[in-house]
Amino acid sequence: MTLRPSRFPGSGTLIEETRIKGRAEDILRILDLRAIDIPEAARERITGCTDLELLGTWFDRALTVTNAEELFAAEA
Repeated sequence: MTLRPSRFPGSGTLIEETRIKGRAEDILRILDLRAIDIPEAARERITGCTDLELLGTWFDRALTVTNAEELFAAEA
């Protein structure tokens, strides 16, 4: 008997891809509205991320950081 790993319904689907893209756009918008400069490397890192949980962490941090690099501070 083969056990399949439990996956969130919609994982790997267009729905998940849309959520990921939307979350990345939300992060960039928050930073922009807060007049925080977003270097191209940070922009690419945010838009290239496919981990919804990590994007959620960055979203939360985007509300309080003083520069874009602080989004990634805990990962260094």
